[in-house]
Amino acid sequence: MSETMEVLLNRRSVRSYKPNMVPKEIIEQIVKAGTYAPTGMGKQAPIILAVTNREIRDRLSAMNAQIMGAEEGTDPFYGAPVVLVVLADKSIPTHVYDGSLVMGNLMLAASELGIGSCWIHRAKEEFESEEGRAILKSLGIEGEYEGIGHCILGYADGPANEAIPRKENYVYFVE
Repeated sequence: MSETMEVLLNRRSVRSYKPNMVPKEIIEQIVKAGTYAPTGMGKQAPIILAVTNREIRDRLSAMNAQIMGAEEGTDPFYGAPVVLVVLADKSIPTHVYDGSLVMGNLMLAASELGIGSCWIHRAKEEFESEEGRAILKSLGIEGEYEGIGHCILGYADGPANEAIPRKENYVYFVE
C-alpha cells in the first residue's frame, strides 16, 4: 500500500492533547499543504489563521463553547495548543467546498507528520459575530469571510482509535 493510502486510511480525529506546542516548522508544513488544496477555478477563496497565541486560542475556545451552549470552562478544542482557522471569501461561489478541501489537506498533512488533529465546527458563527469580525479586523483582514472550520493540532494524549467499520452500500458502481 502506498504511503498516501496509509495516511488516508489511518488518520483519526484526536480529542485529547498534550500541552506541548507543535514546532513552528511543522505547523508551516501543515499550512503549506492546506494552501495546495484544490479550489474552484483556482480562485483560492480560503485563508488560514494559524493561531499559536494562547490568549487568542483561548478567546476562540470561549466563543466556540458559548455558541455550542457548553458549560463555562469547557474547551471545545480539547486542549490542543494550535488552532488553524479556515475561512473563505464569500464572494466566490465555491468558497465552502474550497475551505473544506483545505481542512482535509490540513488534517492529512498533520497525520503524515505525527500530529493529531480534529475538525471543530462553529467557525461560521464565530466569525459572523461582532467579536469574530473584530478579530479579523485587528489582524488586517478585510472582506467578507465565512468561517469553514477549526483544525486543531497537537500531540495526541493517548493512542489513536481504531477505524469503525465502513457502512454497507457506501459505494455504488455504475458501470
